[in-house]
Amino acid sequence: MILFRLARAQWPRVAAGLLAVAALLAACGGSTSQYEPFIAERVFAFGDETSVLTASPAGNGLRYSINGLDDDGNVDCRLNPIWVQSVASLYGFVPAECNPNGLQPKAYFFAEAGAKVEDVTRQVERAALLVDRRFGDKDLATMLAGANDVLELYARYPAESRDALLNEARSRGRQLALAVNALVKLGARVVVSDLPSLGLTPFARKERALHTDTDRAALLTDLTTAFNEQLGVKILLDGRYIGLVQADLQFRAIADNPGSLNVTAGACTVAVPLCSTATLVPGATAFTHLWADDTRMSGFGQSQLATLAIDRASRNPF
Repeated sequence: MILFRLARAQWPRVAAGLLAVAALLAACGGSTSQYEPFIAERVFAFGDETSVLTASPAGNGLRYSINGLDDDGNVDCRLNPIWVQSVASLYGFVPAECNPNGLQPKAYFFAEAGAKVEDVTRQVERAALLVDRRFGDKDLATMLAGANDVLELYARYPAESRDALLNEARSRGRQLALAVNALVKLGARVVVSDLPSLGLTPFARKERALHTDTDRAALLTDLTTAFNEQLGVKILLDGRYIGLVQADLQFRAIADNPGSLNVTAGACTVAVPLCSTATLVPGATAFTHLWADDTRMSGFGQSQLATLAIDRASRNPF
């Protein structure tokens, strides 16, 4: 069953509800056996362009997806939020990259466009220096990476064997798990998403049609699966510290039963991050397509990821 996005206006009500539950437990003299909802005091985002807003002096950054426009046709970074914006909004937080009202940012985005797993390791180290190598137990980190690794490995085929590439994908998954575990050791709570299969993307469909040596979409799926399996096995399997978002299952379910959703082509006619609702294929919106371009999520895709992540952040016994 597809999980549809919550409207942006709902995030404050969700957060207020969580706070009310926490207050009720406290009023009842809540013991250690009672569940107290986790309320983050800061949010830190790590990963690749799925979690990026570009820097902007006006605090109105662009996303590597489909940018929303205001009534005057100008980009408004608060529209069509990326998943980490939505997670931050759950607690009433904004990042500096999307802060046109000049609020105090309590969401810190370390994710970078084009980042691979080795880059994420450096992102974590930079964040550790910012907090003097100690996060608080109310600091929430989000993590999603691996797409650029899988695409890099796929580009090596057939010069390198399928088995060698799968082994390297497993190694990258283990390396990302180490970065997640490092955040836990530094004191953070982490919501980490596995990687939606690159074999579902418009890029994969084009590669399948272009090459006859092997099913290229299947190869991209296998590389993604190898990465995800090791990520899932090697992260600290303790819900008090880590919540795993199974985005791959969700995106596969959508691809299998898309309904009227376009899951085969990207919606953008210009390259991200310059794509907006004014530069889409005829009849498209941010929510008619799963993909913005050949490999990046649309507003709909981002909203699916956001819903899963918010559910995990709200339900995990952090």
